[in-house]
Amino acid sequence: MKYLLDTNAASAIMKGDPRVLERLRSVPREDVGLPQPVAAELAYGIERLSASRRQEHLQARFALILQEIPRISWDDNVSRRFGAIKASLERAGERIEDFDVAIAAHALATDATVVTANFSHLGRIRGLRVEDWGRPRP
Repeated sequence: MKYLLDTNAASAIMKGDPRVLERLRSVPREDVGLPQPVAAELAYGIERLSASRRQEHLQARFALILQEIPRISWDDNVSRRFGAIKASLERAGERIEDFDVAIAAHALATDATVVTANFSHLGRIRGLRVEDWGRPRP
């Protein structure tokens, strides 16, 4: 696994963002994974919507993502990384959302780069590699 999708990257795919889709197509399928916390956040976001065509569209896109992108399980190594990251951030007075910590823990546990536009939070985590596929490549 080389790349792990954060919630905003997966959402960009669901919305059809051309830059993110182009970059996704440029890497081998086996190099991309979706951590379980991202799947949970996407499911929650869709369930919050009232019944509508938009909700149906997003449900269909979400089902496609689940079919095409393998999930990264939450195992003991991820739990240990989660604890270490959260404690380190708290000691530094830099708390972030638990789901962001969980996503970072999945990436560190699998030695993957997080694909995200959320540099303000995830950029605080020591040793975490991040890329924004929504920005033009240098």
